[in-house]
Amino acid sequence: MKTLTRRATLAALGGALATPYLVRSARAGTAVNLGALRFVSHAPSYIAYERGYFKEAGLDVSFDFFEAAQPMAVAIASGDTDYAMTAISGGLISLADKGVAKVIGGALSEEKGISGQKILASNAAYEAGLQSPADLDGKTFGMTQAGSSFHYMGSRIAAAENAKLKFKPLQKTGAVIGAIKSGQIDAWSIVPHIAKPLADAGAVKIIGEVADYIPDYQVTTVFTSAQNAANETEQTRAFLAALARGADDFNAALVDKTAEQDEQDAIIALLAAHIYPDRALEDARGPIVNGAMRINPGLSLNRTSVKDQLDWFKSEGLVKSSVEYETLVDESYVEARA
Repeated sequence: MKTLTRRATLAALGGALATPYLVRSARAGTAVNLGALRFVSHAPSYIAYERGYFKEAGLDVSFDFFEAAQPMAVAIASGDTDYAMTAISGGLISLADKGVAKVIGGALSEEKGISGQKILASNAAYEAGLQSPADLDGKTFGMTQAGSSFHYMGSRIAAAENAKLKFKPLQKTGAVIGAIKSGQIDAWSIVPHIAKPLADAGAVKIIGEVADYIPDYQVTTVFTSAQNAANETEQTRAFLAALARGADDFNAALVDKTAEQDEQDAIIALLAAHIYPDRALEDARGPIVNGAMRINPGLSLNRTSVKDQLDWFKSEGLVKSSVEYETLVDESYVEARA
């Protein structure tokens, strides 16, 4: 089985990911490193950690925090991070093609009836006429890197509206937020826990819903190194089972809202400590509640959506045309559905 150092992995991707933006947490004697973003979409990881589900599965987990999806894939491939949950990117697909990374489950999904990712316009662009996705032609659209989920979403939206976009890579999510607030870019698409507070503060305008353009979109997946997928099956199954318990708690509390109010409050407080560590609980409550989207029960994977994403990456020349679905995904760990 191939193993790449972080330096070799970056070189293999042509230097596109030269700044990985990894912030490693302090830890001692850790068995498993888990890649994460400080997003509501990573709630199952935080719940499983805080409620001891990982411990019960025999795993001592610490977090590696990132600011974009593609650098997380680099860390998985190089062995610096063991498991992660984020969007499919061109980098991840290319690393899977090199035999060093594998998708092993599904996570965040767009679902009809649940408020999902928003399409945003800067205030300046909105005032100049960008008031719906139909007005996107010729506008600048923010993304972290070429081949990111933002690139995919923007392209799919633009194609549906017969619009041409000018994509602007800004490397970090925080940089994209700053750019749309200041009018340096015209538009962006992002999860609701970021989009809604920006709009409520008057910093941007919401002009559409991603789900209207990409229904049943498998927004994020769970992935690991090919070595873990092939040779650490017991550990990997234990990790997924613990993570799925966290997803169940999250869905019950904040998506389906079948849990009691005390449980909802406990989940919100738990997540606030990880996602908004510098905010008061009451300041964090709204974005967390408003940002709740479905995490697939059992971490099942939407095969149709993943194949659609793979086809788009190939059509754009961002990955090799020879890459197959089976190269990217190991379906032996979770249910894969059409």
